[in-house]
Amino acid sequence: MSQTRLASARRLVVKVGSALVTNNGTGLDLNAIADWARQIALLRQEGKEIILVSSGAVACGVQRLGWGRRPKTVHEKQAAAAVGQAGLVEAYEAAFSKHGLNTAQILLTHEDLTDRKRYLNARSTLTTLLELGVVPIINENDTVITDEIKFGDNDTLGALVANLVEAEALIILTDQRGLYTADPRKDPNATLIEEATAGDESLEAMAGGAGSRVGTGGMITKVIAAKRAARSGAHTAIASGHEPDPIIRLAAGEPVGTLLVSTTQPLAARKQWLADHLQLAGRLVLDAGAVKALQSGKSLLPIGVTAIEGDFERGAAVACVSPDGAEIARGLSNYGSGEARLIARKSTPDIEELLGYVDEPEIIHRDNLILVG
Repeated sequence: MSQTRLASARRLVVKVGSALVTNNGTGLDLNAIADWARQIALLRQEGKEIILVSSGAVACGVQRLGWGRRPKTVHEKQAAAAVGQAGLVEAYEAAFSKHGLNTAQILLTHEDLTDRKRYLNARSTLTTLLELGVVPIINENDTVITDEIKFGDNDTLGALVANLVEAEALIILTDQRGLYTADPRKDPNATLIEEATAGDESLEAMAGGAGSRVGTGGMITKVIAAKRAARSGAHTAIASGHEPDPIIRLAAGEPVGTLLVSTTQPLAARKQWLADHLQLAGRLVLDAGAVKALQSGKSLLPIGVTAIEGDFERGAAVACVSPDGAEIARGLSNYGSGEARLIARKSTPDIEELLGYVDEPEIIHRDNLILVG
């Protein structure tokens, strides 16, 4: 049943690790990159949306600079990332252009996904790129991180991106076949786990261990990433990037590697997050028509807002109240309070004339809104 759900996934995040991207640190593996582009292009033709999270900038930079090992100081890692990122994005652009696909480079930091305003901006950019048929290539913005060079690893980044765009599946390609009951390099009795539940605590004990010489993660980070991705309803597949056509086969529901299944419905997970973890920065007073629209599952348009209370920025959590002041919903505002006051009671086509631009046609999109009470 879970394989069927993976096969039905329309939006997928694919993460490839440093060892695969750089052929174990010897330089960019252009053949592997070309093959991933081919597979993703075929899936795009089937109507699937793919976001690629790629490690390899630091490892590529290390190789280009002629260093014998991965640096340990932050400023050396940042320098290697700056050098390597240029080569990495050039290689992806060349590979995808052969299939008539445009790519977009997206560099994220942890703050981009924890700050509500940046979160909405990142989400809007990624969903727009997907609508345009562009393949986003995501990596951490290593060159500007000062406290720590990584989220921890790009497995974590892949999971957070899956949460961000509400992907149905996260595919993690690595240099191992999948998750084993023990380290197969040390225990000849170790067996491959073909399927398990994401978040099962026993998996972390099985996956303990350090990452490769090239990368920073390891199987433990992939298990934890699967648990994160499962919070928004995404299944996670961990498989070898050396398998023939792993992305196509996994997207088709073929059992390759290890599948860690989410038991959470995507909508329920997002609504729970909105309901439980937001501090309200203001209130939007709605007319009766807007109240009815929200209760029927629609987004909140400016024309249905009669008043704005409080001062807040784009991305802030606000309450939506009925004409008599009863809270009926809460969500993330696409506009700050000043902008919201300007466009309240106005139709969507009037937004650009009033503001000089349009961030979103809705004040709150239905995906970022939860009914309360």
